[in-house]
Amino acid sequence: MSELFDIYDEALNHIGVKRRDAVHRDGDWHQVFHCWVIGREADGDPFLVLQKRRDCLDYPNKIDISAAGHLQAGESVRDGPREIEEELGLQVAFEDLIPLGRRIGINKLGDFVDCQICNVFLYETDKPLEDYAYSSDEIAGLVKLRIADATRLFSGEIGRVIVPAVGLGSAEIALTRNDFIPSVDNYIEKILILAQRYFAGEKELWI
Repeated sequence: MSELFDIYDEALNHIGVKRRDAVHRDGDWHQVFHCWVIGREADGDPFLVLQKRRDCLDYPNKIDISAAGHLQAGESVRDGPREIEEELGLQVAFEDLIPLGRRIGINKLGDFVDCQICNVFLYETDKPLEDYAYSSDEIAGLVKLRIADATRLFSGEIGRVIVPAVGLGSAEIALTRNDFIPSVDNYIEKILILAQRYFAGEKELWI
């Protein structure tokens, strides 16, 4: 049976409930949860933990958000941390998340229309990459990307970065910009800036 999503108008007024397939067929606005896992290396250098999508999903084999998923009908954003546990094996209290506000995401792949209201968060942990109990149903493996290297990559200063990895056949892999899911609003670049600001001690962070 298809999942049920709450659907909304453009002003985030709740207007009904629909099956997942119908929501993506009709392009209805619905809510999702995004969490970007961040941490610091022993030398103090900040990093992102990102997942590589499996080849059976949309955007196969692309590097994606640490953990993300749809909110089911009747759920609130406070239920979002279940996605972190389901995908990464991390039990996270909502109060430990760092809110970044909402992002509007719109995408179309053939007949699939995705109009998302994204509730975006950071979560800080120094847990070793090897200790994540990630879901192999959706995730091929994980990588740890230093924010300084990522900034140089997305600015065009360098063409690739070598990153630690688990589950991907090697302890290190090379990434280029083409390995990441594309976005029209430079989403990951915004996250890199916000993560840098967070580690610099800023409190008012908005996507």
